[in-house]
Amino acid sequence: MDTSAWTRVISNASVASSAGTAPYGLFSPGAVGIADGRIAWAGSDADLPVHLRCPVEDAKGALLTPGLIDCHTHLVWAGSRHRDFEQRLAGASYAEIAKAGGGIASTVKATRNASEDELLALAMKRASRLIAEGVTTIEIKSGYGLDLANELKLLRVARAVGERLPVTVRTTLLAAHAVPPEYQGRADDYIRYVCDEILPAVANAGLADAVDAFCETIAFTPAQVERVFTCARELGLAVKLHAEQLSNQHGAALAARHGALSADHLEHVDEAGVRAMAASGTVAVLLPAAFYFLRETRLPPIKLLRRHGVPIAIASDLNPGTAPIASLLLNLNMACTLFKLTPEEAFAGVTRHAAAALGLGAERGTIEAGKIADLVLWDAGHPAELAAQYGMARPVKILRSGEDPS
Repeated sequence: MDTSAWTRVISNASVASSAGTAPYGLFSPGAVGIADGRIAWAGSDADLPVHLRCPVEDAKGALLTPGLIDCHTHLVWAGSRHRDFEQRLAGASYAEIAKAGGGIASTVKATRNASEDELLALAMKRASRLIAEGVTTIEIKSGYGLDLANELKLLRVARAVGERLPVTVRTTLLAAHAVPPEYQGRADDYIRYVCDEILPAVANAGLADAVDAFCETIAFTPAQVERVFTCARELGLAVKLHAEQLSNQHGAALAARHGALSADHLEHVDEAGVRAMAASGTVAVLLPAAFYFLRETRLPPIKLLRRHGVPIAIASDLNPGTAPIASLLLNLNMACTLFKLTPEEAFAGVTRHAAAALGLGAERGTIEAGKIADLVLWDAGHPAELAAQYGMARPVKILRSGEDPS
């Protein structure tokens, strides 16, 4: 092999590549060669060329993984939802809190009143917590502006997070998150506004990589979501959906019909929805923190998803009201303890399947030649430790495109 362009090598690592047929894609002792910000080679230490011109770093048996990917967050917001928490503990439901003026509406008010600089400062603090856990790619949704000026503001802030911090950001327009106060009782009119004004403006500005919607009894009907998706696809934008979180609105099947990258939550999805997702290649994104925080009891149908071969991703759903938990690693643990995923499934869920949920599977999510060299070296020896020992396995080195972030 030609190693003349290699810039660095990490050797003597326990490499969990999240690729191949071995559990976790694990090979040890293993090595990774890096050139031009990408993985040039990955394999056994025994096959590593003897004479190399670049530095060779001894991992001393430590775990090396792809950079983790948090494929569902709402981390740009202002205000606090502690009152929601108190009300929920007193017995109020998600819908009751929303109808009383809490929930998304209260965050929209605070976020509209916040400046771009204020929102960026808050978002960077939250993103930094995820990055410290080895997250190198984050999806950030809008959805707390709910009008053109403020949705654009949130998307600009999300993009700025990726410019200021060592993390790749994918932005998602979630204007169809809730009906804003000025459109109360006129959801169809609001959806018309989303399709006629917000979506074209966002697409023209190049600020969104995808479009999301909340298909639920307290949000938007399948017919309304269909209009949003049709418009998004006409504008060349990928789609994804908050589906079947609180009830079965057949959103998963709707998402699959539009070739959605992912359908997220899915506690109430039925077999028809799972079959549709399997046929379309739509990733199931499970959100344990929201399940935990809302004290839900209906589990996503993990066995159905497995049976039909639907890829399962795990994400933090970081948001102010129903998943205010800035830790993807804690979600790994909860995916196993609450949803009964195996540690190997959970690991795939924050690497290769999370990459697929963002349309990034060709570039990220595994340690394979040709992929971007976003890598994490851990103070751990086995990938199961990331899920099994929360707060104990921590990154000791994080590479972004093969470099140590400055």
